[in-house]
Amino acid sequence: MTTTSMETLSPLYAVVDLGSNSFHMLITRQLADSVQVVDKVKRKVRLAAGLNEQNILSEQAMAKGLECLRFFAERLQDIPVQNIRIVATATLRLANNRADFITKAEAILNLPVTLLSGIAEAEHIYLGVAHTSSSANKRLVLDIGGASTELIVGRGFTVKKAHSLDIGCVTFNQQYFPNGTLSEENFKQAISAAELAISSIKQDFVDIGWQCVLGGSGTMQALAEMLIYQHKPSIISLEYLYQVKTQILDFDLINNINIAGLSIERSPVIASGLAILIALFQQLSIKELTLSSGALREGLLYEMLPNSHKTNIRQRTISSLSQRFHIDQLHANNVKRQIKTIFSQLKSIWSLPDENALALLLASADLHEIGLLLAYKYHQQHSAYILNHADLAGFSQSDRQLLVSFVSLYKGDIKLAIIEQQSAIDLETAKKLLIILRLAIKLCHRRKDDDWPNYRVSLNDHVLQLHLPRAWLIEHTLIHDELKQENHHIAKLGYGLNIMCDK
Repeated sequence: MTTTSMETLSPLYAVVDLGSNSFHMLITRQLADSVQVVDKVKRKVRLAAGLNEQNILSEQAMAKGLECLRFFAERLQDIPVQNIRIVATATLRLANNRADFITKAEAILNLPVTLLSGIAEAEHIYLGVAHTSSSANKRLVLDIGGASTELIVGRGFTVKKAHSLDIGCVTFNQQYFPNGTLSEENFKQAISAAELAISSIKQDFVDIGWQCVLGGSGTMQALAEMLIYQHKPSIISLEYLYQVKTQILDFDLINNINIAGLSIERSPVIASGLAILIALFQQLSIKELTLSSGALREGLLYEMLPNSHKTNIRQRTISSLSQRFHIDQLHANNVKRQIKTIFSQLKSIWSLPDENALALLLASADLHEIGLLLAYKYHQQHSAYILNHADLAGFSQSDRQLLVSFVSLYKGDIKLAIIEQQSAIDLETAKKLLIILRLAIKLCHRRKDDDWPNYRVSLNDHVLQLHLPRAWLIEHTLIHDELKQENHHIAKLGYGLNIMCDK
């Protein structure tokens, strides 16, 4: 099929975000139930740095932004007009001469630019998170931009409370870290100013409450990347924020910041963004924050896509990967059936959590053979690589880590360090779920859907007793032998396995 005919069947969609720190262009294609990213372009324009005390945007800042849009215009001309959304956010909300910039921008792009209100921006950020993160819980979403910070509480696709504050990493950089100077006093003033702004809305958000906290802006991404670089779970805590602040204060100037895992492009605004995030944690008593994979641009994108609310987010992702990598879905379904059987028998004994933990276990059954398309040899490593680098809408970074650990360890030797790196669930629960996955896959070794006996699983201290009919074990000598070998493998997890022959 030619490129032209493919684009006719599956047209491109584009979102352009004229942010206060960066201008972004996201280009995607809808394929079946999934969204495929075709291109991403990001330019650091730091538009907010061009605002003076009278909120007049400088000619230099406007020229830099307009130059970026000329680059974007070249790419946008190939995309259907009805499939393009271009929005401007906080800096242009604040700029008294915004009409001048927007008029020139529309002339360059030959397309309308929508100036989003703070609330509209917040709501679209939340929808971007909702479309790319799977959670039944009420969630608090935070987004720190160049000139504004958005706070939203919602459940599913419904926004319960949204607010936009005029505090951002670029504007705070100028106000509280003059000439790029780093000091304890500068940090203190920045955090205090952010806390003062947050305090006016604090009670409304505390009253409505939430069960989890997600964030996807550049500051949170940078902090998560630093954790990943250290091979630590990418869960952001207040203690970790204090540690990063201490690291930053080892340097006298922002331009001198050099921290392992921190990108050069993010370091100029990491101090100010960190100050705002510390204030959010302190004011709202946040215990931990997980990185989301979507925000404003994704919210705008999914608003354009047809039928975007109809399919479960995670199932949409799994189905797309299954098709792309030709996964044996019948076998995967059989493994899931055995997982449910074993899980139900051990749930109360092992105090296993359901909902997200079980959902991730079942997702690992769907995806454990994803690497087979590349080669059987090292296919578990191939699977881990694919899942580490694929777009996994509906799965958080910590969810991804757990999936990767499961597909890496679903058979063969168990390297405990791999499962210790995940942070989606506690280590002991992760070990138990991995054992269930490995047993389910071994029971499905013949890849037939009509060949399972009635069996039961019990527990004697830390030794699992797998009761199987004697006749079935005689007919399945290879599976029997592999189950006996499994005892040696799961010993690394602190458990044993006995195969019990029932009549």
